[in-house]
Amino acid sequence: MGHDKRPAVLGIIGGSGVYDIEGLTNKRWERVNSPFGDLSDELLFGELNGQKMVFLPRHGRGHMIPPSEINFRANIDGLKRFGATDVISVSAVGSLRENLRPGMFVIVDQFIDRTFARAKSFFGTGCVAHVSMAHPVCHRLGDHLEAAAREAGIEVARGGTYLVMEGPQFSSLAESELYRSWNCDVIGMTNMPEAKLAREAELCYATVAMVTDYDCWHPNHDDVTVDAIVKVLLANADNARSLVKKVAPRLHGDDKAVTCSCRSALEHALITAPEARDPEMLKRLDTVAGRLLNPR
Repeated sequence: MGHDKRPAVLGIIGGSGVYDIEGLTNKRWERVNSPFGDLSDELLFGELNGQKMVFLPRHGRGHMIPPSEINFRANIDGLKRFGATDVISVSAVGSLRENLRPGMFVIVDQFIDRTFARAKSFFGTGCVAHVSMAHPVCHRLGDHLEAAAREAGIEVARGGTYLVMEGPQFSSLAESELYRSWNCDVIGMTNMPEAKLAREAELCYATVAMVTDYDCWHPNHDDVTVDAIVKVLLANADNARSLVKKVAPRLHGDDKAVTCSCRSALEHALITAPEARDPEMLKRLDTVAGRLLNPR
């Protein structure tokens, strides 16, 4: 069936502290619709150094939406529906490792999903699909992010496991120590099911985890507070904007993008027989799975 060959459009999902992208030209905020419901906010469209971009604040401007109430399906569907081919998630996290200090960025490559109160798939009764999550982020995007971070002078670590908890409360000490024993590196509340949905939507997806604190396991940092996190968030947000400015031109004209395996993730994932598929569900999947369901 082939890969998604649409022109590259960079989608940015801004986490805590990142509610806008500076330096865009031809910028406009626009409310968009998705068959999966309301997005977290309007989308910000624009261009940066010739690269078309679309930005979405995950929690809404002003941080209105808690992690468990984010409509992840609408967010991912909306980004793809309005052009995004590559998605970079910028997310605040706690560190579970001494060497991953507050202020550092981690380009994670694995997740452990401990969330339980969220819709985790675009598919279901009427059209069933099983995508691989063995390698849940796009290595190509990770390469661009690492190079851009180093160019921007940001202290960055490549690789690591992100434990996604339900929240909104922070961890207990017992939980924090358990996740450390699982060899997790950072902990946050938002990248699942976001990464799973991006894979189902055949989007290239990568996470920049911005460390704000040491969770509660560290003997010198045994109490996570919003006040302490916000101070680090402000500095991290400035670095995140610098990172976006550096990574945009690297993606512009990347000739490897169209053959990236992320863009054909559904190729062998649909298991429901064509004649048994629910027409109403297929309508909702017109963008997410349009490459397979509505080939041109």
